[in-house]
Amino acid sequence: MDLAWWHWAVGGIVLIVAELVVPSFVLIWFGAGALVVALAVALADLTLTAQLGLWLIVSLVLVAAWFKVFKPGMHKTKVGMADAGVIGEVGVLVHEVAPFHKGKVRFQKPVLGDDVWVCIADEEIKSGERVRVLAIEGSLLKVGRV
Repeated sequence: MDLAWWHWAVGGIVLIVAELVVPSFVLIWFGAGALVVALAVALADLTLTAQLGLWLIVSLVLVAAWFKVFKPGMHKTKVGMADAGVIGEVGVLVHEVAPFHKGKVRFQKPVLGDDVWVCIADEEIKSGERVRVLAIEGSLLKVGRV
């Protein structure tokens, strides 16, 4: 069975269009690999084994390059990483806080869109005292005395 260049081109386009239905961002690279093989078959006479091998190699190289660009742990923005801008902020307790008892802290300027936040602490701190944000634990701020 011989595959003509247009077989690879149609297959590549089908895989790329299938990416719209199955948004996995993997099929598109196999479709792009098929388009590369279509170009290679149009320019040179390749055996079926060579065509399949070229398609597999090009597709896997494209997938590997894709995952290398978006490797885990590489954040280009601080979106969703709230602790970078909050830790170290100083506020005043408006409701006392104690271990196993939540309090509230008010900031002079809004922090993450609000100026009053529910907080926790490892020690009892009376309302009216200044506290510093030590960490973010879920939706709570962990505070300590300044």
